[in-house]
Amino acid sequence: MQRRDFFKNFTAAIPTGRAQATPTTGLTKYSGTWGNAQVLHLLRRTIFGVKQSDISTFKSLGLDGAVNKLLAIDNSVPSPPVNYYSNGTTIIDLLVPAGQTWVNSPFNGDLSYYRRRSVKMWWIGMMQNDKTIREKMVLFWQNHFSTEGEIIYYEQFVYKMNALLRKHCLGNFKTMIKDVTIDPGMLRYLNGYLNTKTAPDENYGRELQELFTVGKGKDSHYTEDDVKNAAKILTGWRIDYTTGNSYFDQNKHETNNKQFSSFYNSTLITGKTGASGAQETDELITMIFQQNEVSKFICRKLYRWFVYYDIDATVETNVIEPLATIFRNNNYDIKPVIETLLKSEHFYDSLSMGCQIKSPIDYVLDFCNQTEIVMPSSSEYVKNYNIWGSMQSYAAVMQQDINDPPNVSGWPSYYQEPQFYEIWINSDTFPKRLTFAYLLLYTGTTISGHKVMIDVLALADKIPDVSDPVKLVDNLTELFLAVSVSSGVKAIIKSALLSGQSSDYYWTNAWNAYKADPNDLTNKNYCTNVLKAALKYIFELPEYQLN
Repeated sequence: MQRRDFFKNFTAAIPTGRAQATPTTGLTKYSGTWGNAQVLHLLRRTIFGVKQSDISTFKSLGLDGAVNKLLAIDNSVPSPPVNYYSNGTTIIDLLVPAGQTWVNSPFNGDLSYYRRRSVKMWWIGMMQNDKTIREKMVLFWQNHFSTEGEIIYYEQFVYKMNALLRKHCLGNFKTMIKDVTIDPGMLRYLNGYLNTKTAPDENYGRELQELFTVGKGKDSHYTEDDVKNAAKILTGWRIDYTTGNSYFDQNKHETNNKQFSSFYNSTLITGKTGASGAQETDELITMIFQQNEVSKFICRKLYRWFVYYDIDATVETNVIEPLATIFRNNNYDIKPVIETLLKSEHFYDSLSMGCQIKSPIDYVLDFCNQTEIVMPSSSEYVKNYNIWGSMQSYAAVMQQDINDPPNVSGWPSYYQEPQFYEIWINSDTFPKRLTFAYLLLYTGTTISGHKVMIDVLALADKIPDVSDPVKLVDNLTELFLAVSVSSGVKAIIKSALLSGQSSDYYWTNAWNAYKADPNDLTNKNYCTNVLKAALKYIFELPEYQLN
């Protein structure tokens, strides 16, 4: 079979979960079975990479306890990214010693690339190790308020944007909008710092409405004049490059009145002089948030992130509209919306399970965490940073480069109709996914002296009923695959464990003999080889691409 034909057949075989039907369930609290399937579904959508031990931990908490644990993020600020680049290299940072953070040091054009890179590495580490919903939410908001680090350029601003999204990820959306609007990184990215009364720049005024708040759906009827007047209101915001903060320059502000269209109830925002001109930004945001379309637009995006991309009339009525009401009734606090969705019948509907295609970040981190890749100790920061950097690079070549999405709209897989997630899989990215899996399964890679590779024996030892090939296959497919597979597929995986033999005891005896004497190379090598064959088959399944 030609490779192109194989790929076409492969992608056609990926079950999307909703090809034939749409869930009719709504936001009524889920009261059904709380088993492994439900726990795994919840964790796949809310953290990066579910380990075997996570299943029992979250299952024991019940629905309420599990969701509450995921939402229980604290307000502490994590240790910021550090100078990993001066250790053992010719790159010298005269102000920041190796292992210390650079985020409060002056901008350095010679080191900006390495520092921005360290933010990506650091963020991958945060994603890999967090067992709350925080990192999925930070990535959601980074896609929503899409900015490109290469364009922002100033490394401190790139980090501050991540910190801002981290701070507000489950907080108040209206407050977040204000902080994003005057954030130095956003001011640079969308030319807000160039926006003056003599030369209004419409970039941010447009995206504030089109991409960040009311959207551009059929019920969003803001006008070009609304964009222009929003731009005039936002004139005067500037960046202090010494402090890294934004400030308002009253001399650059347009002080005339700004008249908005009927979509905004013909609101007139009175022009203000002096320092009071900054208040017009708050009035603009207040006016925008009076439109119900804000709550609907954000709830649709959250739905596509956590559930599925297709929103038909049934989903709009049963899920989006009541979620939007909850959003508005809670003064645009984000947490109640997420909590309601994750505890709903709709979220645990069988049609909502296994219907997403993994993003590259999900794919890489899921793979590393599910297979229990061993990382260096936390004190070995250079090794950790370089391994996180390798993970980030693999995701980037698969078309998801965190902190550098392709444009202000974010990654196409989250908005491009009608394909959405399906864009992640193509003739370029799918072979790269397989290459990544094969590398860590068979040869591994040595990064900064640390071997990164799946220890298949240690992994198997964590799986329940490992000596029983039937139960082992059931548990492996449950852990690694978001949808059930046929008995025929399981038979092939089992055959790999038995090395083609028909009797279960071939695996049972080999595993028990290995456990009795781990230094016996015959049994150790046999178990290693057949486990790799079984896992290889699992990683090649279309179902492995699903979340």
